[in-house]
Amino acid sequence: MGKGFNYDPSKNDKSDFLWQVKKNAPPAPLDQPIHLKITFSFPRPKSHFGTGKNSTVLKATAPIYHTARPDIDNLIKFVCDALNTVYWKDDSCICLTEALKVYTDGTPKTEVEIITL
Repeated sequence: MGKGFNYDPSKNDKSDFLWQVKKNAPPAPLDQPIHLKITFSFPRPKSHFGTGKNSTVLKATAPIYHTARPDIDNLIKFVCDALNTVYWKDDSCICLTEALKVYTDGTPKTEVEIITL
């Protein structure tokens, strides 16, 4: 009988994300209840802007919230998995999450705030 294994297609992306934020990690992984606040800021598509001389002007109808893929639950899972065992002992410590997907006119980014309860 063959042995099973887990394949994580985003393993390299998680490693890259952790590498970028590791300098802000606590001295030891947190081992207490955690409230996690995450904001995912996505670049706006060109359709949110005017045309011609108004190509840099945001349309009044341009949305604030990002409702396209990727799904927010997958983004949360990505962050939790990437920071697991470095920022917290185990992601079971996370008791409360708040997450938001928005468009940004600046640089796309992911902001993570960790609050101990």
